[in-house]
Amino acid sequence: MFSKNKKYNIKLKTAFLMLLSVCIQATAQTNAWKPASFEIVKFNYKTFKTTQYAHIFSGSKHNIVRLAPELQGLTGIELPVTYENGANSTLQLKFKESVNILIGVFQDISTAEFTPLNSAKLLIENGLTVTGLPPMNVYSVSYAKGIQLINPVNRPFAILGVVKASEKLEFRNAKLPDGKLWNPTFIVEGFSDEKPLFEIIGGENKPVIDEGMSGTEGIQGGFEGGRVVKVGDTYHMFPTERAGEKGVDYYYDRVKTKIGHWTSKDAIHWKRESTIYQASGTYAVTEDDNPMNDRRAAIWSYMPVFNEKANKWYGYYLAYTVSKEIEPNHSFGRIWRCESTVEGINGIGGPYKDMGIIMEPGLDSQPWEGRQGVASFFPYQVGDKYFGFYSGAYPFNSWADYPKKSGKGWFVALAESKSLEGPWLRMNKGLEPIKTMHPQFVENPIVSQLPNGLYIAIFDGGPDGWGHHLPNMIAYSLSADGVNWAEAHYLPIETKVDKWWDIMRTPLCLIPEGNDVYTIVYNAIDLKRRFHPTGMVKVKLNKDVMESKLRELKK
Repeated sequence: MFSKNKKYNIKLKTAFLMLLSVCIQATAQTNAWKPASFEIVKFNYKTFKTTQYAHIFSGSKHNIVRLAPELQGLTGIELPVTYENGANSTLQLKFKESVNILIGVFQDISTAEFTPLNSAKLLIENGLTVTGLPPMNVYSVSYAKGIQLINPVNRPFAILGVVKASEKLEFRNAKLPDGKLWNPTFIVEGFSDEKPLFEIIGGENKPVIDEGMSGTEGIQGGFEGGRVVKVGDTYHMFPTERAGEKGVDYYYDRVKTKIGHWTSKDAIHWKRESTIYQASGTYAVTEDDNPMNDRRAAIWSYMPVFNEKANKWYGYYLAYTVSKEIEPNHSFGRIWRCESTVEGINGIGGPYKDMGIIMEPGLDSQPWEGRQGVASFFPYQVGDKYFGFYSGAYPFNSWADYPKKSGKGWFVALAESKSLEGPWLRMNKGLEPIKTMHPQFVENPIVSQLPNGLYIAIFDGGPDGWGHHLPNMIAYSLSADGVNWAEAHYLPIETKVDKWWDIMRTPLCLIPEGNDVYTIVYNAIDLKRRFHPTGMVKVKLNKDVMESKLRELKK
């Protein structure tokens, strides 16, 4: 899992103060500018709503991740990033009144090179952050009533909206960050030129499990990771409970963990049934992977899988050695397999017995697995074979960096086996992680199949926090064969449910409910609080897009 050392509480407080500063700055000018209507003449340009996640260029993955509140909700025009051979060289707009067009220009472009800005007025410095691109300044350009020509040059710029000439426009520096920090760019479902595979159709506007609710007693830090499955009409959730210890600060929440078993009839109202496993919480006595250390100091990422052949539930989970002094404090992960002692599909609640370690650091490990690997595991069947996503984090450049000099990155690769019991072997000896999904961050993928046979992995897309500039959304990737995985798409669920979180974390399921509707249960973080709650959202599958994706991936 995403790890922090004992300075976690300091990082948390720092992040909160930064968030508070941004909020205070935003409230200084919270009113969005009033839009003016316009009509696009002659050329078939698309429009977009100027808001977070909007893809502002046609045929491009660059999207807005920060914007000044004055711009929120305006109607922009989707232009190409560059103009080649005079294509789309003239944009004609028709106005019913005098207006100001708001134009975004990247700071590394001189306004002298940009024809429409010769008489432009700088309004907002650092007013927009677009993934993978320099900071954007916002200018206003006045136009009279009637049909007007906007003549671009071969430089990327954005039309962010049109406002009435009477609107009071005042200069300020919004101090938004450089978009090049978000590297690479990424596709936000429903905001790009692609038709979305999933439509967010609703869900709960607040956590479904929160601090103080029945069953949360003794769980100081809330939840992160695990899996939800549905048996009959009952949902079964096996989350990592960040229990911690009374009187010990935040960082210990992720050391003394539990695997809980919760049930629900609607994925909203949950009841805690039992504790499946309890970590020891014992810190290591050496800094290396040494058998003197307690290798079950923290337990995470429990994945229940029903084995039809054995007619019982198997559980796969992660056990860590824990260091007080070295980041990440979770180190040298080992994947354990356990079995329910109760046969049949209804034996999901256990009790479970350990059957041994199926993956661990060893001679076939590679430096990219890092200090934290093996950091998660999820098995799935393809034909008569089984594959398993396993992960690594805090990579070493080479084994010369072992055990303390680790870098940043959260990666996955595949293991293979002839059975769920194993043995599990790293494919291609683990030489390279799978970077087609995302080159920097893929965490805790859970695999299932769509109705047409496409494999889908839903996973944690990475935080926009703690110094990391990542999508901060639930992600999915598709595969036609279960081995080769496509570029991730990200689900902006806050467009349809109230955003109660600052940092989105781990999806626990993608459960089909009939009529192409799926349930996603997820964990997320409110930076103002120690407790990490659990949420729920519903999405609807677009079958036409699903079929086009299958054709595309089979090429």
